Amino acid sequence: MTSQLPAEHQLLDAAEGGIPSAIADLGRLVRIPGIAWPAFDQEQLRRSAAAIAELAEGTGVFDEVRVLRARIPGTDEEGQPAVLATRAARGGRPTVMLYAHHDVQPPGDDALWETPSFEPTVRDGRLYGRGAADDKAGVMAHIASLRALHETYGDDLDLGIVLFIEGEEEYGSRSFTQFLSDNAEAMRSDVIVVADSGNWDSETPAVTVSLRGNAKFHLTVRTLDYASHSGMFGGAVPDAMLATVKLLSTLWDDAGGVAVEGLAVRDAQTPAYDERTLRDETGLLEGVRPIGDGTILSRIWNKPSITVTGIDFTSVAAASNTLSPEVTVVVSARVAPGQTAEDAYAAIERHLRAHAPFGAELAFSDVDLGNGFLVDTSGWAVELARGAMADGYGKDPVDYGVGGSIPFIADLVERYPGAQILVTGVEDPHSRAHSPNESLHLDTFRHAVRAETLLLARANARTV
Repeated sequence: MTSQLPAEHQLLDAAEGGIPSAIADLGRLVRIPGIAWPAFDQEQLRRSAAAIAELAEGTGVFDEVRVLRARIPGTDEEGQPAVLATRAARGGRPTVMLYAHHDVQPPGDDALWETPSFEPTVRDGRLYGRGAADDKAGVMAHIASLRALHETYGDDLDLGIVLFIEGEEEYGSRSFTQFLSDNAEAMRSDVIVVADSGNWDSETPAVTVSLRGNAKFHLTVRTLDYASHSGMFGGAVPDAMLATVKLLSTLWDDAGGVAVEGLAVRDAQTPAYDERTLRDETGLLEGVRPIGDGTILSRIWNKPSITVTGIDFTSVAAASNTLSPEVTVVVSARVAPGQTAEDAYAAIERHLRAHAPFGAELAFSDVDLGNGFLVDTSGWAVELARGAMADGYGKDPVDYGVGGSIPFIADLVERYPGAQILVTGVEDPHSRAHSPNESLHLDTFRHAVRAETLLLARANARTV
């Protein structure tokens, strides 16, 4: 582990002392149901941004705190409110950008939550609630670390800091690139810390070094001009559901691996991770086998996957004896790091068109693409982060791949090619982000705040 500098015990005392108020503030943020989907109350996102701006002001470290919006490219529509707080570097010190997002996923079926989704509830060492982990805990890890720095250094802090808290990450970061363009100089940084990932487990920190890309789209399958009686014509007329089921089944092989020609696989080693751990972390039923081949983590980190995440079709309650003319599904593909999302989507579309059964008509819409990312681990910031995590958690970090996607990282790299990217987070494998009963392991949060406080303090000791 990295040896401590003389003032670091004071920093850690300040970080530890601020944890109760940080958790209380996190609870207040969780109570604000800020969801960027148009079907939800957009006033809640404005409330959420205003609350975070107030927290940023309260740290005492920033020269300026603003709530801003940017236009969504190609439209006249504005994106959701983001918080941008800046502090100029002094004495040749670097500038560090701290990113998180304050919007959250919809809660889903309220009946599946053990406690109300937007009522923060602590039980068994975890804080439950939508956004408690993803990503309002990331917001509060930044705020808590900045509070500890200000308490320890006061006006002697020379580090440049950009706090950027986005308001539409869960809805595709639609105004992200324009926001970067509008505020390019104000946001220019030497190091960018993206607090929207996870850890190896609740005790072991991780530096995320790879992320899969994503290619999501709507597929509509059509076989009839109108619905017909399934008894009168069934057996001769293919309905849209039959065509859809047969078509979708061609996307996977018998083992459940992706069977689409042209989708790449990354060749990289993965740490040991057994099936028992997979079952524990995912709730996989005892009689259900994992899909794919190769090591389990290679399937999640380095190979593509395809999931059908939604369908427009007659509900069970409203079902009738009818041949359906049209079915629409949402297809969500994860793309191996190193392949562009555009190339992956093109391969999937080619495959589907080539395998359309019975001459069914296919239409593709709502295409959403985001590239994966491979972190350059050779810079000083990664080593600084590893040392800070080791001292903050009391355990050496592991290099970690993530099966999920954070497409805007590629936009940050394009805008600031010289910046070093650190992808960190406060989640553990049982956080259930995006799912009912999302939660934050409170001791993991405490260690994350300790680690980030040390990282920023050590960056403050460097010159660029």
